[in-house]
Amino acid sequence: MYSHYFGFTELPFTIAPDPRYLYLSAQHREALANLLYGINCNGGFVLLTGDVGTGKTTVCRCLLEQLPVSTEVAFILNPKYGITELLEAICDELKIDYQHSRNRIKGYIDALNAHLLAAHARGVNTVLIIDEAQNLGLDVLEQIRLLTNLETSSQKLLQIILIGQPELLDKLARPELRQLDQRITARYHLNALTRAELDAYVSHRLAVGGSDAPLFSRAALRRLHRLTRGVPRMVNILCDRALLGAFVERRNKVGWRIVNQAAREVLGSRPRPMPVWRMALFSLFLLVLLLAGFLYPGGRDIAALVHLPGQETPAPAAMPAPVPEASVAPVSVPEVEPDLLVASLEPTAAGPAEGLTPASSEPMPSRSGPGDWHWPEGTDLAATEPMAYQALFRAWGIAYDPTSAPVVCRFARSHQLGCLLQPVDLDELLKLNQPAVVSLNNSVGQRFFATLLRIDTQTGVATLEVAGENREVDLAELRVWLNDRQLVLWRLPPGYQAPLRPEASSPLVGWLDQRFAQLQKRPPRALKGERYDEELQLLVLSFQHHYQLVTDAVVGPQTLIQLSALTEPDIPRLTATESEWE
Repeated sequence: MYSHYFGFTELPFTIAPDPRYLYLSAQHREALANLLYGINCNGGFVLLTGDVGTGKTTVCRCLLEQLPVSTEVAFILNPKYGITELLEAICDELKIDYQHSRNRIKGYIDALNAHLLAAHARGVNTVLIIDEAQNLGLDVLEQIRLLTNLETSSQKLLQIILIGQPELLDKLARPELRQLDQRITARYHLNALTRAELDAYVSHRLAVGGSDAPLFSRAALRRLHRLTRGVPRMVNILCDRALLGAFVERRNKVGWRIVNQAAREVLGSRPRPMPVWRMALFSLFLLVLLLAGFLYPGGRDIAALVHLPGQETPAPAAMPAPVPEASVAPVSVPEVEPDLLVASLEPTAAGPAEGLTPASSEPMPSRSGPGDWHWPEGTDLAATEPMAYQALFRAWGIAYDPTSAPVVCRFARSHQLGCLLQPVDLDELLKLNQPAVVSLNNSVGQRFFATLLRIDTQTGVATLEVAGENREVDLAELRVWLNDRQLVLWRLPPGYQAPLRPEASSPLVGWLDQRFAQLQKRPPRALKGERYDEELQLLVLSFQHHYQLVTDAVVGPQTLIQLSALTEPDIPRLTATESEWE
């Protein structure tokens, strides 16, 4: 319903475990690495646990995409089986013929063993993955352990991955399953997303869905993390409902009020018990009042206000009759967000904007820091955000009018530009090496936006445009007052829709090979199709390692930004650096 309104190519917050939407946080990358290690270490069990909705199944499906073609997989999604039913399900997944028997399991084991030996002779590895393994009975878990006894003289024939909730750990800790627990060669527990990871997670799913716009305000993201406790599945559900709410209200951004409304619709209004600390504080307050009644003059009047059990409570004063809801006129309460885009702002010239000049009448020092940039109390500093976007588009040679295009990243897409909105620090911005809209604070807590235009690495000085005025600041000062979310524009390569993963096919492959050929001063390869093959993956891995990017062979915005900056001379840069990679 809201896809066209926000410019999505597909809904970004479905709860289906689509590997394209997998956000590889540090802990998800470690979980994936543990699964790959366990499969390649020839033997034993691999264990992946995590609370409900933390992304276990999605990580596992991402693993399936990275397994070589010489691997066959039996994936058991509903493990509420007895021993015979489980063996039948495994045989069905591996397409093994068997004779049905309710009382004897030898026939299933023999058929499975013969299949595994034949697969081993063909050079095929067999992997058994059991999801929701906490639902398995103790006798079934013991039978699964016995399956690892199917082996040759040199290696195990079956690799087993158990995926489950924390209750699985309790089962494996029982004495009767100690033999199985000792055979686990790799294990990892997935936790919920941190506050910073949630911001990057939401931005990632929006980008894969086709929109790089910062559709959630910072206040909304803070509230989202508090409501969901960082559980990805709940984040998806609330974000989907919040985007629908923003569409219904014709808003271009989701604020904290819309997130609260989405939570009420999804979670319902649940009474919450009073926290223990609050109950203790309330009891202490009552005790102080009672003591005041005996220790201080007039204190008895205060103590009389405290109603104790057994005392007669005076009748309350008569209250006016309640007014029926239908007769009450609705009251519109405007939502106030710290980073709301001011849609009514007129396009500004390059000079300082009226009302946004510094509070001090003295001339600003040439090297003052953001902490010294103060404005009079009550100044609408939210207006600095669209002004910063205007300056950023000017760096790209594009005139931007926030009144006609209030959704910044939709406007960028119409000019073949993407938006990268992530929690990055100054070092990450230096790696990206492109102008950015940055969020800053001053020493009195005022928050404002500026455009980082240039950095002189020799003198350690950055040039920013703040409210239409260029200012220089030392990099050390900039680090102190810089907030953790910045927006960078980058040129979209032809055919780019989503991050390119190994072995996938995309029109982006030809563009990638041409750019690497340009850097290596060689003619482009004669490609057969659009497959992201191993040779190109090795080039990407080498490039990512050289420029200190995440070395995973996935071609996403950060890799493309770095590659474009080195090969396209008309792209604005923070520093004039030359390529040193070959």
